[in-house]
Amino acid sequence: QVQLVESGGGLAQAGGSLRLSCAASGRTFSEYPMGWFRQAPGKEREFVAVLSELGGTTLYTDSVKGRFTITRDNAKNTVYLQMNNLKPEDTAVYYCAALTGNNWRDSGSYNYWGQGTQVTVSS
Repeated sequence: QVQLVESGGGLAQAGGSLRLSCAASGRTFSEYPMGWFRQAPGKEREFVAVLSELGGTTLYTDSVKGRFTITRDNAKNTVYLQMNNLKPEDTAVYYCAALTGNNWRDSGSYNYWGQGTQVTVSS
């Protein structure tokens, strides 16, 4: 079992920045690639970014490339999502998750989820 707790969400203006954190406890954090997903009102949960176990490989959805950066600190059992140049369309609940399957972009491949943190971007 892995328990995940997100923090760092809030209100930002368009063009601003926020950094999300996801603290893990339970089984060895460094065993899992870690991902971020988001879900806007009335929409399905969508993939945002994922990072391999040691941080050497990253994958981003096209809409956040060049603006968001996913990193991790395995000594602190924490994964981060730095979000710069925020846009109103980034408004969503953001979830971190631990990958246990094979498809890095598919939410069904993630077995452990946090409770989510709200990000709201005003124009």
